[in-house]
Amino acid sequence: MTIRFGIVGAAGRGNSFVRSIQANPATELTALCDLRTDAVAASAAELGVTHTFTDAEQMFASGQIDAVVIGTPMQFHAPQAIAALSHDLHVMSEVTAGISIEECRDLVVAVRGSRGCYMLAENYTYMKTNVLVRELVRHGLFGEIYYGEGAYIHELKALNEGTPWRRHWQTGVNGCTYPTHSLGPVLQWFADGRRRADRVVSVSAVGTGHHYTDPRGDQYEMEDSVTMMCRTTSGGLIQIRVDMLSNRPSHSTHYALQGTEGAYESGDGFQGVPKVWLRSRSSAPKWEPLEDLGQEFLPEYWKNPPSEAEAAGHGGGDYWEVEDFVRAITEGKEPPIGIDAAMDMTLPGLVSQQSLASGSSWVAVPDSRNWT
Repeated sequence: MTIRFGIVGAAGRGNSFVRSIQANPATELTALCDLRTDAVAASAAELGVTHTFTDAEQMFASGQIDAVVIGTPMQFHAPQAIAALSHDLHVMSEVTAGISIEECRDLVVAVRGSRGCYMLAENYTYMKTNVLVRELVRHGLFGEIYYGEGAYIHELKALNEGTPWRRHWQTGVNGCTYPTHSLGPVLQWFADGRRRADRVVSVSAVGTGHHYTDPRGDQYEMEDSVTMMCRTTSGGLIQIRVDMLSNRPSHSTHYALQGTEGAYESGDGFQGVPKVWLRSRSSAPKWEPLEDLGQEFLPEYWKNPPSEAEAAGHGGGDYWEVEDFVRAITEGKEPPIGIDAAMDMTLPGLVSQQSLASGSSWVAVPDSRNWT
């Protein structure tokens, strides 16, 4: 079976999925959709794609695709996913899954009622270091996990002006508006450490106030740095920081994990090295480079990745998430980041907005598993 793919947002973020789709022997890229007529026509000619569209609904109804990648601005993710699912198409959506709790609920209902499968394209969960930590967790080397950290620190003031939707839906809203890159990997570590789902049940968010204005002199609605404390089902604690405004060099992510038998800290900033301590390898509290454990614990696919994976964006994440999505379709199984996992990564950030608006109070996070 060949899975015919379409891409919405093909002249923007969606374009980064082209190589990964074309590299998979089970897929064929048959349709592109983008509002920019000239750009999508040029891409189609370059890639040898026959069908082009400027209206996503027309592509969904065309009969030319079996699956779609949604690479549009975040306010379109849920509505376009719902529309595609109504045609029983398989959907891989960029993050976040939705921009409100209400549309997330609508998305969950649409997935449950469709023959198509849904996967959130959270590529940070596929990055090599994050995968290696997950494998160490799966081997039980951290003991009981009870604390984690994730941070997305990426100064985006200039990008806000080039992509106005970010100014409205990310820095134009006060909260952890873009949490999945930081929360997604940590949640997977917590769940894998217990061999069962572990989700955030309540959050409390606090911000640093406002120190920056946009080029028009308007204050950003989002506070410069927002930290969200997350209590999990198991009683664990996760700290998430999202900062897209503070003046600082480079794009930086941060992760940390603490268990009774081990600890991990990512390599942050200038010349940082990811490091881990595991009691089973050293009774003394001494760090060792995470990469030293790669040969023993990395999955085989990451030990000798194909050139397409090495060339893919986000540390190979854009490639491996497509591989898993295609495998889920062909094998008829739940994808690694299916609808409930997608909600586990998305909903806490939406609820953080309520927490900030109510003086950083603790606010319960709904469980999508109860939505029908």
